[in-house]
Amino acid sequence: MADPAWRPSPKAKALWAINAALLWVVPFVAQIVWAIVDGDATSAVHVGVFAASVVLAAAHIGGVPMWRYAVHRWEVSDTAVYTRTGWFTQERRIAPISRVQTVDTERGPIGRMLGLATVTVTTASSAGAVKITALDNEVADRTVAQLTEIAARNTSDAT
Repeated sequence: MADPAWRPSPKAKALWAINAALLWVVPFVAQIVWAIVDGDATSAVHVGVFAASVVLAAAHIGGVPMWRYAVHRWEVSDTAVYTRTGWFTQERRIAPISRVQTVDTERGPIGRMLGLATVTVTTASSAGAVKITALDNEVADRTVAQLTEIAARNTSDAT
């Protein structure tokens, strides 16, 4: 079976970069507080920790979104929903349409700002829901409508 055909929105890279940057706020604030409490922000330890943090943050904020965008794929067919996710360990999920129970759309604050949504396909599976992340709002709405139509046509029950 071929890999899923479609990528998330190109704006997904910005979403993932913003989320990564927000994770680095706490470590940098902690370093500032530490430097103030210590009273010597120019010591070798402070400068070294700050430099290492800048390098790691830059790699995380710049590299992770590109990697995720290169790996994430999704597709909907008349028979199944396919996703491929992961960084080092890649997970491939195939959910038969006959197992679809609900289809939901989620738009967080940063996603709304960028015009992105996540489609969650809940199935009768112990592995949990299938998530298609970082889709343009229009694509997410079309995908939900398409999945709803396909599931309504499918009268078989795979449970």
